[in-house]
Amino acid sequence: MRKDRAMGEQQQRRDADCIFCRIAAGEIPCHRVYEDDEVLAFLDVGPLSAGHALIIPKAHYATLDEMPGELAAACMKIAPRLAGAIRDVTGTSAYNVLQNNGELAHQAVKHVHFHIIPKSADGGLDLTWDAGQLGDEMGRDLRTKIAGRLGRA
Repeated sequence: MRKDRAMGEQQQRRDADCIFCRIAAGEIPCHRVYEDDEVLAFLDVGPLSAGHALIIPKAHYATLDEMPGELAAACMKIAPRLAGAIRDVTGTSAYNVLQNNGELAHQAVKHVHFHIIPKSADGGLDLTWDAGQLGDEMGRDLRTKIAGRLGRA
């Protein structure tokens, strides 16, 4: 995406009431750790552990499925470097990458954001995973329906 087009889309896709849009616009200060024309990464003000950072698109999209693939890729392009830098600086060997969509999925700010959360014995994301079981019939049914929606039956 050309720089002028990206800048135009950011201005067009902005929610004046969105705290992340206001942070991206420089109206609210943050501890910026990375920025380019389309993406901003900054330290979370309510961290689960030292170094907890967020990656956001500068353009406003509430959920991941609303975003153009190119913009999602731009957000994730910095993720490996940022995760490595956070790991090195904090001395942790483990981290979570988390992205929530919708209130039921614990999305607190209705602007797409990716968390990078260092994990140590002293802090980080505490997670309970109550895994179910995918049966053959349900697996076939879901695969057919999802692949069909993607245009790959």
